Amino acid sequence: MKKKILSIMLALTMVISVSACGLKSPDTSSTGSGTPAADSGAAAAPAESKPADTAAPADTATPSAEPEVTLVYAEVNPLDTIVGQTATAFADKVTELSGGSIKIDIQASGVLGSENDVLDTMLGGGGTIQMSRISAFALTSYGGEKSMLLSLPYTFVNREHFWSFATSDLASEFLLEPHENGSGVRGLFYGEEGFRHFFTTKEIAGMEDLAGMKLRVSNDPVMNGLVESLGANPTVVSFNELYSALQTGVVDGAEQPIANYKSNAFPEVAPNLILDGHTLGAIQVIITDEAWDSLTEEQQKIIVEAGEYASQFNRQISEDAENEVLEQLKADGVNVVEVSDVTPWQEAVKGVIEENTKGQEELYQKILDLAK
Repeated sequence: MKKKILSIMLALTMVISVSACGLKSPDTSSTGSGTPAADSGAAAAPAESKPADTAAPADTATPSAEPEVTLVYAEVNPLDTIVGQTATAFADKVTELSGGSIKIDIQASGVLGSENDVLDTMLGGGGTIQMSRISAFALTSYGGEKSMLLSLPYTFVNREHFWSFATSDLASEFLLEPHENGSGVRGLFYGEEGFRHFFTTKEIAGMEDLAGMKLRVSNDPVMNGLVESLGANPTVVSFNELYSALQTGVVDGAEQPIANYKSNAFPEVAPNLILDGHTLGAIQVIITDEAWDSLTEEQQKIIVEAGEYASQFNRQISEDAENEVLEQLKADGVNVVEVSDVTPWQEAVKGVIEENTKGQEELYQKILDLAK
């Protein structure tokens, strides 16, 4: 009997011993709390506990009260271009600032159509495209009289001149013009994609060689006038059809910024590039009034802040990216023709400038006066 009692007592002692081994005191050696450092995304809680009704976990993020929204962003060029990289920088910054509640869905490489196609969709109020990057002159066919001034030949003498405009009080006046005209869109921010130059299927050495050529234009008065003033024939072709038009002889040439010229493989069919720099490729990102008005005030602030960031990003990368591409083109055997004196070009287009600044001479002069 004594042996049986002793056996029971021994068994109970072992159970108590094993249970005690399974209970550990909080390890406060690394964080000062019961949460290991590797698992904590916030500072350690103080030793004194708060009352149960006011305590909150130290690493619990406050969820955003803003509704989730997706904005479709149209870009006619590939993502590896200056404008494509600018779009990506903008989208990433929006995601960061909004905590992922606002998503920018970039549809690049012209999958949603040319700039005019995109503008028709946005201005038509279809709601399928909320944002787009457009060339400043794209709005000239839609009543953008102020925007037209930015695309006049030889307006900007250099990049610094353009950025003096883009960061001036005039910029917001230009950006809001389509909204104030009731077009249904508004500009958010400016950028640039480098100076625009002519490129051709036939070898050229100077301005006189453009005479008689069929040069592709988007259908706006400035580009039509520019090409005609050089003795060439303006030919309207959709940007998405330009490669095949050059390949088949529908047109003999076109004009683009250097980075876009390369990214769209135009050197394959038009390997002659003359660096006339007739206009700086001023761009702006626009949003429909419908999409803008659907955003909360906080979301609008995020879009504006991300736009300011993307504009500065564009300014930082544009010139270096352009110079790098130009060196690649030369190395690839493209016939790059330097223009040492643009005076003959400027003389040739004087009539275009006079015709398209009528009634806005004072405003145009303000832009010219920003040159440093």
